[in-house]
Amino acid sequence: MLQENDKIILVVFGIILLVSISMVLLFIIFNNRKNKLIQQQTEEKKKFETELAETQIEIREETLRNISWELHDNIGQLLTLAKIQLQNSQNDSEKINESVSILGDALRELRALSKSINPESLKNMSLLEAINNEIERFDRMNFIKSEFEITGTPFEIPQKEEIIIFRILQESFANTIRHSRATELNVNIIYKNDELEIHTKDNGIGFDQTNDFKGIGLRNMKTRAELIGAKLILNSNKEKGTELIIQKSYK
Repeated sequence: MLQENDKIILVVFGIILLVSISMVLLFIIFNNRKNKLIQQQTEEKKKFETELAETQIEIREETLRNISWELHDNIGQLLTLAKIQLQNSQNDSEKINESVSILGDALRELRALSKSINPESLKNMSLLEAINNEIERFDRMNFIKSEFEITGTPFEIPQKEEIIIFRILQESFANTIRHSRATELNVNIIYKNDELEIHTKDNGIGFDQTNDFKGIGLRNMKTRAELIGAKLILNSNKEKGTELIIQKSYK
């Protein structure tokens, strides 16, 4: 009888020991997974912040390039034309009035440019305002005939995500203007309940999609879209233009 009790005690002790070891192992596994998850989240956050900083620098660099073009190709030409008009006016009131009108245009362009590069203005600018500024600049510079449309009711988007989305679009616009030989660009921002969808389409020469996202610029666009959990779709056909679609859910 005593041996029977001893066996029972040993079995119970063995079960308790086994359960205890199992709980310790489960705790260790859980703790390791938790630490790994925290480390992964920290790395992802660090990666996001690094990418955000790089994106902000690139936006500033692109803005400086735009300033250079506007000063040379737009405001510079207006001032040169006004100077020539005044030199040839010979007290002709009509030519002088034309020169005054041209100088007025140059002054308005300079004010618009000053507003667009003001750090506070840029800081407080929404995604829609930033895109609209780009479209207006294209029109002023006669780069391309562009249209900007907003569908649905706009909702608030985290500012950090707005910066990355804007850089993706800025990169796309630059490709359109510099490489596509397009004459038209359509931009449509669609708000569907908790989903943001952005479509850009040009009528340029397009490109071969077998090399899809092999260029550095295109790779950066895709990487940045993935970073904020957005889907990026690129459709292009030779001589039929290029369409870019960005989809982001905020559910």
